[in-house]
Amino acid sequence: MNFKVLLAVFSTVFIAELGDKTQLATLLLAADKQMNRVAVFVAASCALVFACLLAVLIGAQISRWVSPRTLKIIAGIGFLGLGIWMLLSARA
Repeated sequence: MNFKVLLAVFSTVFIAELGDKTQLATLLLAADKQMNRVAVFVAASCALVFACLLAVLIGAQISRWVSPRTLKIIAGIGFLGLGIWMLLSARA
């Protein structure tokens, strides 16, 4: 396994998840005194692992028909679009 790739993916996903609605939902569930915090952690971790598994499987299939360069461009445009939308909605 390539440690450089592992570190790059871990860092990217970790930073992307900080402050994400998934993390906030998990935080709120863990703050509930009736919730078992270990169960919240395990369930949230399993959900993230499953979501990542789907992303890897779908990404592998998409890469058969679309070049990595095109995928990066599409992702970049998507992120820019989301960023602009968030900036515009923050002004309202």
